[in-house]
Amino acid sequence: MTNTTLTAIDGLLAGHATDERNHTGCTAILCPQGFTPGIAVPGFAPGCRETELMRPEAQVDTVHGLLLAGGSAFGLAAADGVMRFLREQGHGFAMPHGVIPIVPGAVIYDLDMNARPGVLPDAAMGYAAARAASAAPLAEGAVGAACGARCGRLFCLCRDAAGRPLDLSDKSGLGSLCLERQGIRVAALVVLNALGNVYDAQGRFLAGGRYADGTPVPHDRALDALAGDVPTGNTVLTVVATNVPLDKTRCSRLARMAATGLARHIVPAHMLFDGDIVFALASKQPLPDGHGPWNELLLGALAADAVAGAVCRAARPAMFA
Repeated sequence: MTNTTLTAIDGLLAGHATDERNHTGCTAILCPQGFTPGIAVPGFAPGCRETELMRPEAQVDTVHGLLLAGGSAFGLAAADGVMRFLREQGHGFAMPHGVIPIVPGAVIYDLDMNARPGVLPDAAMGYAAARAASAAPLAEGAVGAACGARCGRLFCLCRDAAGRPLDLSDKSGLGSLCLERQGIRVAALVVLNALGNVYDAQGRFLAGGRYADGTPVPHDRALDALAGDVPTGNTVLTVVATNVPLDKTRCSRLARMAATGLARHIVPAHMLFDGDIVFALASKQPLPDGHGPWNELLLGALAADAVAGAVCRAARPAMFA
C-alpha cells in the first residue's frame, strides 16, 4: 500500500483549496458513486450542515461528498461549491429535474488567524477544492481546512508579566493515515484545531501550549486555565472511511469507536466549546475475494488507531512543509 492517506480507500477522492495569505481554506472529499454515511458528535459546539441525514434513522443512505472548512459558520458556504461541481459531473440522487448531490460539512474556527477578516471560504473555494480532488495521496500539513488550525488553544488568551496578551498556542494542521489488515482498510483524516495539548503514545509532548523558550505548558497549568477565560473556537474534524460495506447504523458505531482515538492524544478533549465531529464513510462495493476476516470490533479498533495516528501527524505540520 503506497498510499497511506484517506484516498487509499477505493472510490474516495480528496483535494484542498488553501488561502495562505489569510490562513484559511477548505478540503473536499468526494465519493461520486456514493458512500454510506455515519456520524458521531463528541463535541458540544459543532458547526455543521446536513449532518442529521447521516444518522441511522434518517431516510438518506448515501452521500456524494464531504466539506471541511475554516471560516467558522461562514465557511459552510463552501459546500455549495462542492455540490455544484458534483452536479456538473452528473453525480448525486437522480430527481425529475436533475441530480442532487448530498454534501454534509463541518467547520473549524480560524477567524483569529485571518489576516483580512471577511475573506472566508466560500462556494468558489469549495468548487476549487472539489476540482482539485483526486485519488492521489492527500497532501498533509497546514493546508486546506487546516491552514489556520492551531492546538493548545487553551493557552492563546494568556498574559505576560506586564498584563499584555500572550498567545502560547502552536501551529497545527491536517494529518491522515490508512491502516490495512488482510485487505481490510480503515483510513482517517484529522483537522486539528484543538483546545488541548497533543502528546504521543509515550506521553511525550508533541504540540500545544509552550513558553517562549519552547518548554511545554504543564498539565497543571491547563487545569488552572480551564477555570478562567477559555477560548470558544476549538474543533477537531475527523473523517474515517473503510472499504468494508456497512449500513448506516454500523457506520455511526464506527464513527463513535473512532472518536476514542482523539482522546488518546489530545488533553483535554471534547470540552463544552469544542465542535468535534467524526464523519464515517463506508464503501458500497462488495469486498473482493480473499479479504478479511472482519467484524465491527476489528473495524472500530483499526479506526481508533488510524485516528490516533492522524492526530499525531496533524500536530506536526512542519513535517510536510
